[in-house]
Amino acid sequence: MARVKDGVLQLDKEANGRIWVMTLNRPERLNSLNGELRKALYETYWEFAQDEDAWVSIITGTGRAFCTGQDLRERADRDAAAAQGLPDPMVQMPDYLQNIFPLADRLDCWKPMIAAVNGIAVAGGFNQAMQCDIRIASENADFGVTEVRWNQGAGWVHHLTKVIGLGNALELVLWGDKRISAERAKDWGLVNEVVAPDDLMPRAMEWAERMLNLAPRSVRNLKEILYRGTVMGPIEAQRYASNLERNLQGMEDSVEGPKAFSEKRAPVFKNR
Repeated sequence: MARVKDGVLQLDKEANGRIWVMTLNRPERLNSLNGELRKALYETYWEFAQDEDAWVSIITGTGRAFCTGQDLRERADRDAAAAQGLPDPMVQMPDYLQNIFPLADRLDCWKPMIAAVNGIAVAGGFNQAMQCDIRIASENADFGVTEVRWNQGAGWVHHLTKVIGLGNALELVLWGDKRISAERAKDWGLVNEVVAPDDLMPRAMEWAERMLNLAPRSVRNLKEILYRGTVMGPIEAQRYASNLERNLQGMEDSVEGPKAFSEKRAPVFKNR
């Protein structure tokens, strides 16, 4: 579909709108999240969540960074304005625009999301990658949690222990001047795959295109129970999953799946 540009965020819709590619486009500021980019990004995620034709998303960046988190220059300007008694525009934004963790839960969006990490991913940029289900990294990407260098908060790091373990999380978070390579991130389980820079977006698209052959409602159900199950006991999680699966009943796709299997052909799912 036609390419759409929205200032600091570029949106491309591929495969008849089923794949959304969001590109952070502030390379001169290492794709740091100023108010404009934050608003454009989160509103685009909201639109993605509501669009039934959208099945999977990819997020990446331009230049040598994926995202470096909060724009601290803008933050300094906001603090200076606050000292003069001026209102903070970020406080006036809706809650989901200020803190998007966990993204899937806040938006009630269980569609698969892929991070194509093209370069530096630190602080809130690291968090943006953590929002995604699959992380594919360029060989020249690296990761860090830098908030302790600047006396900033990072409440989202509690989720890191579930992904990379307590010891690795402590190493990364408490030593904020430390960054780890894409290969080490893969060893820790943070990254699914490391590829050459030129192969990054083609590989991310391959992952996204595979998703188009799968039953979208079933995919979303299973993503939801995997995430929610991490904070539930086994009995509660099983009960929740069984209740959730009832939304497959009566769907055309629930008939199409077994029919395609018996006819030895690929199913054609419509999310209906």
